[in-house]
Amino acid sequence: MHRYRSHTCGALREGDIGKSVRLSGWCHRIRDHGGLLFIDLRDHYGVTQVVADPDSKAFKLAETLRAEWVVRVDGKARRRPAGTENPELPTGQVEVYIDEIEVLGPAAELPMPVFGEQDYPEEIRLKYRFLDLRREKLHKNIMLRGQVIDSIRRRMKEGGFFEFQTPILTASSPEGARDFLVPSRLHPGKFYALPQAPQQFKQLIMVAGFDRYFQIAPCFRDEDARADRSPGEFYQLDLEMSFVTQQDVFDAVEPVIRGVFEEFGNGKPVTPKFPLIPYAEALSKYGTDKPDLRNPIVMQDVSEAFRGSGFKIFANILAGDPKAAVWAIPAPKGGNRAFCDRMNSWAQGEGQPGLGYIFWREGEEGGAGPLAKNIGPERSKQIADQLGLGVGDAVFFVAGQPSKFVKFAGPARTKVGEELGLIAKDRYDFCWIVDFPMFEWNEEEKKIDFSHNPFSMPNMSVEEFLALDPNDHDKLLSIKAIQYDIVCNGTELSSGAIRNHRPEVMKKAFAICGYGEDVLEAKFGGMLHALSLGAPPHGGIAPGIDRIVMLLAGEENIREVTLFPMNQKAEDLMMGAPSEVTPKQLKELHIRLELPKK
Repeated sequence: MHRYRSHTCGALREGDIGKSVRLSGWCHRIRDHGGLLFIDLRDHYGVTQVVADPDSKAFKLAETLRAEWVVRVDGKARRRPAGTENPELPTGQVEVYIDEIEVLGPAAELPMPVFGEQDYPEEIRLKYRFLDLRREKLHKNIMLRGQVIDSIRRRMKEGGFFEFQTPILTASSPEGARDFLVPSRLHPGKFYALPQAPQQFKQLIMVAGFDRYFQIAPCFRDEDARADRSPGEFYQLDLEMSFVTQQDVFDAVEPVIRGVFEEFGNGKPVTPKFPLIPYAEALSKYGTDKPDLRNPIVMQDVSEAFRGSGFKIFANILAGDPKAAVWAIPAPKGGNRAFCDRMNSWAQGEGQPGLGYIFWREGEEGGAGPLAKNIGPERSKQIADQLGLGVGDAVFFVAGQPSKFVKFAGPARTKVGEELGLIAKDRYDFCWIVDFPMFEWNEEEKKIDFSHNPFSMPNMSVEEFLALDPNDHDKLLSIKAIQYDIVCNGTELSSGAIRNHRPEVMKKAFAICGYGEDVLEAKFGGMLHALSLGAPPHGGIAPGIDRIVMLLAGEENIREVTLFPMNQKAEDLMMGAPSEVTPKQLKELHIRLELPKK
């Protein structure tokens, strides 16, 4: 028999009854039933109940065992007594009567229990992550992560993509988040950087003549933590394709993402064909470019119902500013004053003066509430008809310049959906956000600036773009970039673009934003030179692995799907990083510390 086990703790079934077996694992839970000891023995594969009574020669040793001790157990598999079976466990029909126990690894007093799913402070969980990972839910999440990555890798290869590994030590990037810098011992005073993303490398792979690239890429950014973003490092499905349009990227990526969510989504419906929603439409309907389409609420512009109306606050806003508008947030089944007042109080807590509303109830013509009385029954009916609302419903309003109030309107739409239970929690709703603006107006500097990614191709012919007048601001602000995001249930999974592969177009785009060729050459000279030596049209995208697994696991924090995450301060409490280094190490690197004064 094997030194440690003949079976794993998840393997025994009714067909094994009567066999002599050997198991090794952790003492998950120990129960003393009046001289009869029951031990749930756990390993990576499952749990098996093992039993010792005073007749067993191993009983005295069994009495000394404590939670999380690692032991080897020899014994005979037998059927559990009638009425004690556990249908929740694959091994629930069987138990092992212990003949012999060997303690392989005793455990000191635990800083946190492994049995159960009690909530413990993050500091304890991260410091003792190896214990936390023994807990069933987190253990399953990490296994799910590995299975998802395997599935993605298989699907990408089936789609004709080849896996490459790009460098981890590279040059510092002048754009994006802060770099993590690595000092060079061989080149005093110079530094490598950990890649924020393999962006330039994957484009160079296309310039080098490879057609379809992907990797499960580690990315490093020195930025603050968020619930959906790990500090320090994260992983993405990085991919790039040559000779492709935007639609080609969609056709390659969408089946991979949809397939993974169908495979691991526990039967939840997945959008069969991801709709394309223009950026401007996403803002006007949902108040965000990351819409949660499980929420059926769609905002509408109801400015005409308030223009010249008796509600002077909105009427004056509309009359005094040609860019102003009034947006309506419908609230089906929210037609009672208590709910409307609660939403108004919530808005005030968000720093707003309030949230105007109308609601409709039986026997009251024209709607209820102060705002309805100000604009009159005819205009209230106009709003109800436009939004398809009636008795028992309500509507809330935001007014001003949409570009300024949209950051409140989006959360207000979400709040209404949550409060009224309108959001369907049992499905995955995907969409593509497209037609991002290429440029935006920088009010502080009074100039045109890049809106999102400066390296996206404009959605117009090269000749037309090169002929643009840099002073025609209205025309420039109307230009769309061939840029796109995947959004699922209100979470952005990735951004991508058809790349700007023409140096003359890149120079023109930067010139429009006030950057000379010298700036472009200094910051991106290597890429610019590569593109000038025969670059194919190419594009790609990089869905976040951590966020995909977080959605599939039903978690709200990315640390619940990451093996060894850092805390909010970018500290590894388990390994003690970041840490001080010795003077000898600093001397080898030709570095002298100049620490901030306390």
